[in-house]
Amino acid sequence: MQFVKSFLALFSVFLLAQCKERTLESTAVAKANTIEFNVTVIIDSVVVLKQDLLLNQLNGIWNYNNVPYNGYAVTYYPNGKIQEKLGFYKGKREGVAERWSEAGVLREERNFHQNKLVGNYKAWWENGGIAEESVYVDGLLDGEQKQWYPHGQLSKLRHLSKGNEDGMQKAWLKNGTLYVNYEAKNGRVFGLMRSNLCYELKNEVVTR
Repeated sequence: MQFVKSFLALFSVFLLAQCKERTLESTAVAKANTIEFNVTVIIDSVVVLKQDLLLNQLNGIWNYNNVPYNGYAVTYYPNGKIQEKLGFYKGKREGVAERWSEAGVLREERNFHQNKLVGNYKAWWENGGIAEESVYVDGLLDGEQKQWYPHGQLSKLRHLSKGNEDGMQKAWLKNGTLYVNYEAKNGRVFGLMRSNLCYELKNEVVTR
């Protein structure tokens, strides 16, 4: 009877561990919105200051007390408000990374897997309006990228594949006038290209 009780106790612990692992995996998928990760990564809940981490530039590993770090790192503004929060697993950036302005506005949300950007990337203006939405695959821009002006007008619409332009590329002035409209295909450009999309606008004039 004692043996049976011990076995049941161990089996219950095993089931709880399995449930915990599945919950963590589901959380990771939800945070990435439509991008699913095929691995379960458990980041420790410990939090340290980012300035206390040391990056080994030869292997890209972040260490804490000479050990690859597993947990979260944060930075703060002089006023005490949080500036950035990053997750690390085995010394590499992992999971959701967030950055806020000094006023406390969420400005950027990224997803990492083994130091590489993956999944959805979002950025916001100080007024809370959306500034950018894009997708990364294995560290490279892939798919549709949208950027907006602070007042909400769409400024750029790009299509990319493995970091390179692939498909229709468009850009608008603040007044809504289309000033770039071309298709990129196999390294060639077809259509209206008044300015490269890597250029910026200053007073409605195209500048580098």
